[in-house]
Amino acid sequence: MAPLKQDGPLVLVPTMGALHEGHLDLVRLGSQLGQVVVTVFVNPTQFGPNEDFGSYPRTLERDLELLSQLPVAGVFSPDTSEIYGAGLEVTVQPGHRGLGLCGGDRPGHFAGVLTVVAKLFGLIQPDIAIFGRKDAQQCLVIGQMVEDLKMPIQLVDASTRREPDGLAMSSRNRYLSESQRRQALCLSKALQAGKEAIVDGCRSRSEIQNTMLDLLQEADLVEYAEVRQVPGLGDDEIISGRTLLAVAAKVGPARLIDNFVLEINPENMVTDSYLLGTGRES
Repeated sequence: MAPLKQDGPLVLVPTMGALHEGHLDLVRLGSQLGQVVVTVFVNPTQFGPNEDFGSYPRTLERDLELLSQLPVAGVFSPDTSEIYGAGLEVTVQPGHRGLGLCGGDRPGHFAGVLTVVAKLFGLIQPDIAIFGRKDAQQCLVIGQMVEDLKMPIQLVDASTRREPDGLAMSSRNRYLSESQRRQALCLSKALQAGKEAIVDGCRSRSEIQNTMLDLLQEADLVEYAEVRQVPGLGDDEIISGRTLLAVAAKVGPARLIDNFVLEINPENMVTDSYLLGTGRES
């Protein structure tokens, strides 16, 4: 794809399609910053051999209809061959921020993410790229790539869009039956319990993690409930400053993730926070 000619900043919103209001929030935010290009590409290299690449929802026609109602300068929906050609030899490997959390449960996942994002950055040459805060570790891993490889791109993370009952919006939510969707609320409930423990004065990483794990037991399979420092994803026992509460669990056929990003200031006030740069709210 040849770079667009534009008067202002070019803003990239990368997606895997199956768009929901969370994705559309990213586009709306991007339109406040410049001309928006949305990519729709289900990236095979970030899926493991037993994951849902084959069944991942592909709804390009509906996605294009939704995007046609928003200020979008262009949509790039390439074939796999256009991105990877005959094969894949050169890849981008994650640094220490890719360890543990989703990096521990999904070997090779973040190498796949970084490689496709680097390719999209090279093809589209954006000035700004916007990612959803729900994929917190992904945001921070990409942030490290941009910093270490000196890519001239400003990264923005936008707040997670939630259903009225607190469930984080996700393309994989459509896998859930009505009863499984109720089960899935345990992720946001676990995060809320962790946040309440911090507000009440708890600063022990292990205690907060155990509090979240107790609430996650309603899921079919708990993958992790972690407390990490932002942006480096350190696992100090006593937490302070910007702090990530992150959970992952399987409910029925869906692997779901969610997180809260909090700021614990020197006066022990706790507020919602951001991951990259100075943060943006959608």
